[in-house]
Amino acid sequence: MLHHELCQILPGSPAQRAGILPGDLLTHIDGHPIRDVIDYQYFVVAGNPVLTVVRGGQTMKIRVRKREGEPLGVYFDTMLMDKTRTCANRCVFCFIDQMPPRLRETLYVKDDDWRMSMLTGNYVTLTNVSDAELDRIVARQASPLYISVHAADPQVRAAMMQNPNAARLMPKLDKLRAGGIRFNAQIVVCPGLNDGRVLEETIQKLLDYDNCLSIAMVPVGLTAYREGLYPVTPMNRERARAVLAIYEKYRDSGRVFASDEFYIRAQMELPPCESYGDFPQIDNGVGMLRLFEDDYLYARTQLKQVRPRRVLIATGVSAAGFIRDMLEKAPVVGVQATVLAVENHFFGPTITVAGLLTGSDLIRVLKDIQIDEILISASMLRADEEIFLDDMTLKQVQAQLKSPLHVSPADGAGFARALAGVQE
Repeated sequence: MLHHELCQILPGSPAQRAGILPGDLLTHIDGHPIRDVIDYQYFVVAGNPVLTVVRGGQTMKIRVRKREGEPLGVYFDTMLMDKTRTCANRCVFCFIDQMPPRLRETLYVKDDDWRMSMLTGNYVTLTNVSDAELDRIVARQASPLYISVHAADPQVRAAMMQNPNAARLMPKLDKLRAGGIRFNAQIVVCPGLNDGRVLEETIQKLLDYDNCLSIAMVPVGLTAYREGLYPVTPMNRERARAVLAIYEKYRDSGRVFASDEFYIRAQMELPPCESYGDFPQIDNGVGMLRLFEDDYLYARTQLKQVRPRRVLIATGVSAAGFIRDMLEKAPVVGVQATVLAVENHFFGPTITVAGLLTGSDLIRVLKDIQIDEILISASMLRADEEIFLDDMTLKQVQAQLKSPLHVSPADGAGFARALAGVQE
């Protein structure tokens, strides 16, 4: 019998009022066995549920008085109430297989858990989802999901992911459609593998699914650590333009999007803001720069004060030209801003996004620079922590520099305030 330890009971919550205690082991809600957080969230919505708990070896049933939809007021030891399911694929483009050695262990974990897709928007392949688990997705109405499609052609998908189960995706999508489960799709475009005709076919087939909310095309990311791996062709200017030509055929659908990186590599201007709808794929780098610029331009007009000084903006190679052009068109008056493109030596120069720059990359190019202030993006740091991907801390990097180092929020409005010197 599965059981889940209740680690914290919120004061004044329905659970506390009902006498639920920390350390109680939850097994059922209204007689339904609770396998994980998906089952818990589905059944705990009910009003006045009966919880079956084990306390001190004794099983007891406790009715909790609460309104329908009201939170129970408990926390479990893990978010999933279960172990994270790992990836069963060996994708030829897998970024984790291209990681440098001797980083923290969590960076090498390959998760592929549909429950994380439901809860946090992680992309999953569904190759490790059985028919029974697919039935549970439908029964629990776990929607929307975020699905890595890559190719609709079964043979191409199986070859790219080096997993025969990858060929069974489209029947699974049929089942999700029949069950009313919506999804967002991702296509990592690898030249020579799933571009051209394969890419067009994939887009066309996905658009046939009315439950497919959006389709994002993103270019394959290749680091310097690919020895012994499949020889994936990098995305250059001509190949990026070919992908964008395909995107233009489906742009008016309002559901197909190309990531900003394609435009940067193709040396083409980004589409206007209205092309991105409500930005459903912004976490995939789709429209991120366009929204960044729009937010910056508005926030700039709202600045009440500016601290005049010289500022160096250190960012990735991809964004440097965009930010430089933006500041030339719309500077913050009184701030002498310079944009520096920092090449990534940690992962290799083919990795050009700011979010994958490390502390050692910054020290290498900034250590001898003397200026009033250096600004970097919060995207370079671990969420809610001042730690770079190479495990260097912000303080350690600052200690190696001759100029003050400050972190700007990753959004355009926050950047405008940071540039003006009025950070919260």
